[in-house]
Amino acid sequence: MKTHSAPTVHIVGAGLAGLSAAVRLTAARRRAVLYDGAPQAGGRARSFFDSTLGRTVDNGSHLALSGNRSLLSYLEAIGARGSLTELRPAAFPFLDLRNGERWTLRPGGLWLFDKARRVPGSRPADYLSALRTLLAAPSASIADALPPSGPLHERLWHPLGVSVMNGALDRSSARLFGAVLRETLLRGEAACRPLFAERGLSAALVDPAVSWLERNGSTLRLGSRVDGLERDGDRITALSVSGMRVPVGPADSVVLAAPAWISSRLLPGLPAPAAGRAIVNAHFRLAESPSDAPLLPGGLPFLGLVGGTAEWLFLRGDVASVTVSDADALADRPAEAVAARLWTDVASALNLDGPVPPVRIVKEKRATPDQAPAEMAKRPGSRIGLENLVLAGDWTETGLPATLEAAIRSGERAAGALLGARGTTFSRLGLFPAFTLPRRGPI
Repeated sequence: MKTHSAPTVHIVGAGLAGLSAAVRLTAARRRAVLYDGAPQAGGRARSFFDSTLGRTVDNGSHLALSGNRSLLSYLEAIGARGSLTELRPAAFPFLDLRNGERWTLRPGGLWLFDKARRVPGSRPADYLSALRTLLAAPSASIADALPPSGPLHERLWHPLGVSVMNGALDRSSARLFGAVLRETLLRGEAACRPLFAERGLSAALVDPAVSWLERNGSTLRLGSRVDGLERDGDRITALSVSGMRVPVGPADSVVLAAPAWISSRLLPGLPAPAAGRAIVNAHFRLAESPSDAPLLPGGLPFLGLVGGTAEWLFLRGDVASVTVSDADALADRPAEAVAARLWTDVASALNLDGPVPPVRIVKEKRATPDQAPAEMAKRPGSRIGLENLVLAGDWTETGLPATLEAAIRSGERAAGALLGARGTTFSRLGLFPAFTLPRRGPI
């Protein structure tokens, strides 16, 4: 792509929302300059080398699905379609830590009529309850919409709802949860195939975007914290970047792609949901080398856990990573206590014994916005009444919970608002074709 003289778009935040906006704008021949106070791009979806483990791990574990159309279009745009591996056919293995029972959810075709492919003890009609989330009132919680007990609640809706919404079912929006089901499970097997970043989130989602942007004339200013916005009427006229004034020209624009609490500080009075619950991740190194690492039953790289503390276990090489959502109480405990508690679940799942191995605990105290119905009503759209500023971020109004897909989609929409194509995405504009991911399977 050749670069041209064009207005500059100043993007505050180099997480996935900011990167997505920058890619879309750069593809439309706008020059983007991204600012982030962190030393690396990616926000909460990044990788880092941990000296204790001697391994590169992700800040937090994320499970993407093949129905995440904005994420896939973003990968195509930056030339990274091979960075995620797709599990075909879709399969979701689970373990009940209380009694050792294992099962694998295998959606697709007539799966609801095959006892071996659905949750043990569930009936085909039980799954129709998912439709209630699509029709729920704006004020309804997941607990209001779905049956409060039974095998499907305990073994699917509860673990899935807590991890997707990062909150208890009785205070998480049914409509947002329904939106995830509508775009994945309810669209069939082809839309709910797990996608894995086998080399880590940065290698899959961040580094290719940074390289693409730099090759095509846009700039990243990392370690540069935006600490103020200068405003004249309904226009932003300058940024304060690490205490230095950066003018915003008459033809320039601003994308505010920072987390909600930072955006509210920069724009006092901005409507935004409150901060949500913590997410705790633990990374355990299981062996001296990846070749000596244990395998999960069935050879799959992840496992859903029921009846313990951890909710999902991911195995990459010789590192086992577990995630706990809605984890304020756990996040308040010392790292050593957290490690011991979560190692109990990992050891049980992998049939291991012995003391806690080398571990890194990562606590994200404000991992997502509060996704209760009342807080979701506060989510702003891309446009908030300023002529040359738009918003992006997984906390803005995307119709989805705060996920990788929501962050990327918010960046698309923010860029589209500046380009005069409000609500459009990479794929809807026809900029990037469909593609096939590397396949992992059969299973």
